[in-house]
Amino acid sequence: MTELSASLPDEIEGLIASGSWAALAAADIDWPDAETVAPELVDLLLELPRNDRVLFFRALPREVAVEVFSELHGKSRDELLVALTDGETRDLLAAMTPDDRTHLLGELPGQATQRLLNLLSAEDLREAQQLLGYPEGSVGRLMTPEYLAVRRSWTVSRALQHIRELGAQKETVDVVFVVDERWHLQDDLPLHKLVLAQPDQRVEEIMDESFVSVEATARADEALRLMQRYDRIALPVVDSSGVLVGIVTVDDVLDFAEQAATEDMQRIGGSIPLHVRYWEASVGLLYRARIGWLAALVLVNLISSSVIALYENLLASVIALAFFIPLIIDTGGNAGSQSATTMIRALSTGEVRGDEWLRVAGKETLLGLAIGPTLGALGFILGWFRGGAELGLALGLVVMVTMILMLLVTNLMGVLLPFLLIRLRFDPAVASGPLITSIADAVGLIVYFSVASFVLGYVLA
Repeated sequence: MTELSASLPDEIEGLIASGSWAALAAADIDWPDAETVAPELVDLLLELPRNDRVLFFRALPREVAVEVFSELHGKSRDELLVALTDGETRDLLAAMTPDDRTHLLGELPGQATQRLLNLLSAEDLREAQQLLGYPEGSVGRLMTPEYLAVRRSWTVSRALQHIRELGAQKETVDVVFVVDERWHLQDDLPLHKLVLAQPDQRVEEIMDESFVSVEATARADEALRLMQRYDRIALPVVDSSGVLVGIVTVDDVLDFAEQAATEDMQRIGGSIPLHVRYWEASVGLLYRARIGWLAALVLVNLISSSVIALYENLLASVIALAFFIPLIIDTGGNAGSQSATTMIRALSTGEVRGDEWLRVAGKETLLGLAIGPTLGALGFILGWFRGGAELGLALGLVVMVTMILMLLVTNLMGVLLPFLLIRLRFDPAVASGPLITSIADAVGLIVYFSVASFVLGYVLA
C-alpha cells in the first residue's frame, strides 16, 4: 500500500488502513491541506479494489474529495463518476474550479458529458459551454473566468473594496485587470501597486497601459512561452477584439505542458499517446498504441533490405564492405535523430517558425559539411586498415565519401522532415526516433553502395 503523507493524523491513517470507511466519514478530525494530501490519496484510491474506491471517496471531506477527483484521469475517474449518484456528482461539479470542470467535460465521451452538463447550475453551464467552444489544446480550454477586474475610472479605494468583497472567490488576487465599459482589457496591475497608491487616486492614474495578453484560440504552449519570457504567474485571455474573457494561470499551463511533453515522448518513441497512466493501460491498449508504427517501419526497413540485395554481387566481391554497414547506418540514423530532435524542440518552443525552413536548411548544410569530413577522416583510416594493402586506399575513400555525403543528407532530412509534417498537419514529434532512423538507414545504404560501386568499379576492372 502507498505510504501516506506524514501530515495525516494517526487516527485517519488507522481508519484508512483498516478500511473503516463509515467511521472515517463520521470522524470529527481536522484534515490537512487538501492540495497537499491529494496526490497520495489518489495513489491509495487506485490501489483499492473497485468496490472500495467509491466508499473511500465518499468518506473524504468535500474539499479533499474535490482535490482528489481533480487529480484523477482516464478510466479510473470515469468509473468513479458512474458509481456516484446524481446528487453526489452535482455537488462535486459545483465545488470544482471552472477550468478543472471544463477539462473534465472535454475529456469524457459525448453522452457522459451531456449527462454532467445537465447536472450543472445555470451559471456553471454557461461557463462550461463557453469554454468547451475552444479548440483542443488551446488557451480557451485552460482559462478560468474567475478573475478580478476593475474600471479605470474607479478610485483606488473603490477598487480595493471590490477586491475585498470578491477576492476570496477568485483564482488569484495577485494581479488585478483593468477594463473599460465594454470589457476591453486596458492594463494588468499587481495588487501591491493598488495597496501602495493613495485611496483617492483613480485607477487610470497608476496605470502604465503596458501588459501581456494571449488570445483564447492560441495554443497553450504560447501562453507558457509568454509566462516564461515575462515572468508572469497569470495571463489575461482575450478574444479577437481584445475583450477580456478569462485568465490562465501558471499551474494550469504547466499541467498541460507536462501532458504534452509526455505525449511527445511517446510519439518520438514511435507510439500513439496513451492518455492514461501506464498501470491503467491494458495490454490491448498498449498493443494498439505501438503496433501501427512498428508495422509501418517494417515496410520502411524493407527498403534497406532491398538495397543490400541489389548489391549482393558487389558484397560478394569485396566482403570487407559488409564490415562497414552497421557503422554507416548507425551513424546516419544518429545524425538524423539528433537534428530532428533539435528542430522539433526549437519548433515547439517557438525558437524557430514554420516558415524558416530555408534558413534552417542553409545552417544545417554548413553543419553537415563540418561534421561529414570530420567523421569521414576517421572512416578513411578504418577503411584503409580494414581493406589491407590491395583495397585499403579504395575502401578508405569509399567510407570517407559516404560519410560526407550521408551526413549531409541525413542532417538535412532530420531538420526538414518536421517542417514537412507540420505542412501536412501531422505532429512533428513523429519525425524523431524510429521513423528518421529507418529512413536514414535506407539513405545511408543507397549512398554507401552507390559510392562503392563507382569507386571499386575502377579498382576491380
